[in-house]
Amino acid sequence: MELKVHKILKHTKVEGPGIRYCIWTQGCSRHCKGCWAISTWDKNGGMAYDTKDILSDIFNTKNIEGVTFLGGEPFEQPKPLQFLTREIKKSGLSVVCFTGNKIEDLEKKYKNILKNIDILIDGEYIEEEKDFSRPWVGSKNQRYHFLSDRYNESVLKNYKNHIEVNVQKNGVVFINGMGDFDSLVKKINFYSEH
Repeated sequence: MELKVHKILKHTKVEGPGIRYCIWTQGCSRHCKGCWAISTWDKNGGMAYDTKDILSDIFNTKNIEGVTFLGGEPFEQPKPLQFLTREIKKSGLSVVCFTGNKIEDLEKKYKNILKNIDILIDGEYIEEEKDFSRPWVGSKNQRYHFLSDRYNESVLKNYKNHIEVNVQKNGVVFINGMGDFDSLVKKINFYSEH
């Protein structure tokens, strides 16, 4: 079974509790106004990864507390999402999942996935409700759902929104986390020699 993936980041501190292995799924039909991750929308983009290879890489990655799924829209690939979350949960790692859906809609169709998730963060990004005062979310409407005993609301007191800037060996810059990306990009002074 394959999962269409936009990006994998093996160690991040800004996409949920602790150090996390992060998977941005490819494909999203929501197209939220002001979305920073427009490159994840195209269902034909990204790369297809075998779910067993993803699991092997996760289990061979040291010093992580868990795995975070975001996107794109993870629930637009329910079969691989169910398989991965089940196996990750069985291994003892935690699972965080972001979705533009509301939990009330997911409960009707995806209870088998929700039972494998520790923290579900739901709700579309709404540009008019932009708010970076809570960890990991960007608009006031987004909600935290603690679906297991692993975490509760007290975990939110330990975190604030942060942005990470990763420079890859080939010089590509990847920015992740939650915050005012537009202001950050405007402040960056790009220099090049001609």
